[in-house]
Amino acid sequence: MGYGSYLVWKELGGFNKDAVVPLGLYAGQLALNWAWTPLFFGAHKIGWAAVELVFLTGTVLATTVSWYPINKTAAYCMYPYLAWLCLASTLNYCIWRDNKDDKME
Repeated sequence: MGYGSYLVWKELGGFNKDAVVPLGLYAGQLALNWAWTPLFFGAHKIGWAAVELVFLTGTVLATTVSWYPINKTAAYCMYPYLAWLCLASTLNYCIWRDNKDDKME
């Protein structure tokens, strides 16, 4: 992901008005990525962490789509992350579903 963001940044000539959306989406997905761990492990809000993963996946998908016309290689760099998010979302949901009675919402 970091290499992809560099490719987009380089292709657009740095931080300018053309880079606001693609790099802004990237920054947003990073913030959502960082928020999941304390939500899931720290606060034990498993259900809310699952909701957060839905937003994260949507933001990563939007980032990938916005990068594709700029630099296809950068967009391709996001594909493994999208696959991982599908797995992580499934695991998060199953943990929430199987532990609802333990007040881990």
